[in-house]
This record gives sequence, C-alpha cells and structure tokens, in this order.
Amino acid sequence: MTEHAHSHGHSHSHSHAHGVAPDADRRWLRSALLLLTAYMAVEVVIGVLAQSLALISDAAHMLTDAVSIVLALVAMRLAARPARGGYTYGLKRAEILSAQANGITLLLLSVWLAYEAVQRLISPPKVTGGLVLVTALSGIVVNLVCTWLLSRANRSSLNVEGAYQHILTDLFGFVATALAGLIVLTTGFERADAIASLVVVALMLRAGTGLVRESGRIFMEAAPAGVDPDALGERLVATDEVVEVHDLHIWLITSGQPALSAHILVAPGGDCHKVRRGLQELLSGEYGISHATLQVDHVGEQGSPDDVLTLGPRPGADAEEEAGHCEDSHGPVHRSGPHRR
Repeated sequence: MTEHAHSHGHSHSHSHAHGVAPDADRRWLRSALLLLTAYMAVEVVIGVLAQSLALISDAAHMLTDAVSIVLALVAMRLAARPARGGYTYGLKRAEILSAQANGITLLLLSVWLAYEAVQRLISPPKVTGGLVLVTALSGIVVNLVCTWLLSRANRSSLNVEGAYQHILTDLFGFVATALAGLIVLTTGFERADAIASLVVVALMLRAGTGLVRESGRIFMEAAPAGVDPDALGERLVATDEVVEVHDLHIWLITSGQPALSAHILVAPGGDCHKVRRGLQELLSGEYGISHATLQVDHVGEQGSPDDVLTLGPRPGADAEEEAGHCEDSHGPVHRSGPHRR
C-alpha cells in the first residue's frame, strides 16, 4: 500500500526552542528600540559638535539597529499569521527577509563608512577627544543594556539574531570609539578616530556577510547547517526493510523549522506502516526534524494508476522497473548495500 504520512509534531514551541513566547520576544525588542532611538538622537548632535566620524558612524549604525528591530517586529507579526490561500506555509519567511535586509544594510553602510574613514585618514579634522570619550562610554552602557534585552529573546530565530548582531557590533564599535577618544585626548593623534571607524567597518562586514549567507541558504532551500543529506539518506536506507530512498529533500521553512520529504521503498512483504513510524521517530529523535512527509511504497508497486498494488514485484516487471525509483529521482538515490552515490 502507498501511504503519505505527515508528522504534525512542529508547534509554536518548536520555533521558539528556548521557551520564549512570541509576545516576550516582541517586548524585549520594543524595549531595546526605545532605548536605542533616544540615545541615537543625542549621539548625532554630539558627534556633529565634536566633529567625530567615529561617533557619527556609531549613530548611523544605531539607526540601522533601530531599523533592524522595526523589521524584526514587523516580520514577527507577519510570521505569526496562519497559513491561508496561496501561502501554504504562512508568511514565516518574512523573518528571513528581515534578516537578509539587516545583513545587506550592514554591508552597504560599511562601504560608506570605510570611504569616509579613509578620507579622514588622509586629511584628519579636529576631533574633541574628551567629548568623544564620554559619549562612547555612555554608548557602551546603552548597548550593553540593549544587548542584554535582545539576548533574552529567542536567538534561534535568524530574524532576532540579525537584530542582535546589529547591536553587538555597535557595542564593539563604541569600545573602539572610546579608545579612539582616549588616544586623541591624551596624545592628540586625531587619526585614531578614523582607525576606530575602520574597526567598526570590519565588524559590520563580518556580521553582514554571515546574515546574508545564512538567509540565502534558507531562500535557496539548502539543508540545515550540520545536516549532511547524503549521510542522512544512508542512515534511512540502513533501517530494517528499507530497500531504497530517493527524492530526499531537506530544507528550512524558516530558522529553527527544518522539513523533509522522501520516497521510501520497502522490501516486498515488509510492514510499511511500521517502517514509516520508525523513520519519523528516527528523524525527530536524531535530527530534530519533526515536519517530515514520507511516501512509502513496496518495491514493484510503481506501475500505472490502473495497476493493482501488490506486496511484491508486479507481474511482468523488468529489472529496471523492479529497481523501483522514478525516472527522475530529483537527487541521489540511496540503496542498501554498495551502490554509487
């Protein structure tokens, strides 16, 4: 018999693996947003008065922090909507769009700041070191509080992680700016301000590249990090009574929600129900994949729709048909015993 089995084990707690409720996530993010916005306005004014690119770059980065949190909040609300119409998974990937937007803004901003920093290395303006130092130290305190607030949210979500990375790089940037202010104040070396900006740029490039790469993997439906599809296929086909696994696809619906589909061929006479239940338990227990759709057939059952399904090879089936997989298997075919992968 042919069976389509769909595990419904994934739930709200699955996407919030740390036990943080979506409302709690939004509360932590809103608190950080209010604090950042208030401090950013003050920093812009001081940065202009002190003629400090490091302070202005930190303020610009704080603006992207605020935007990243707004995007995260909007994406959370969209992702919480139930699946309907043509969006059969709902709008869960709105969170991944937000994460990718955060990564891209970090990269674009880093290019602009790098250009400005190089200009100031060539021709450094007069920088008020004391004002820079005091403002940067207060910025460190603000960013520590914001970092703590976002660490309380669910960072297994790439959306929240994007906002968190924004604020974390801003924290490191303030540390660099404080050091630059101290150097300018004590030595008069005004190029330290531009050098601190370049440190911020390097941090932004690192965080932005990581976010774009990880969100891109989800959009391209790559397997979750740490899961080798070939190794998983070999693990499935090693199960008792399983003869072949093909059309194996593993992807992420959104961060923290892996999904899998596969066509499983069972030995003639095997218990397809038992095999299906065993495979779903294996996927859930060993790989954390609870959203699995498995089509289970007996070898020899893949005939035309008018054929009567049997528990063995179809009468008159040739060797190729008895192999059991479809003409286009959409990926590697896994069989028990030695075979080409």
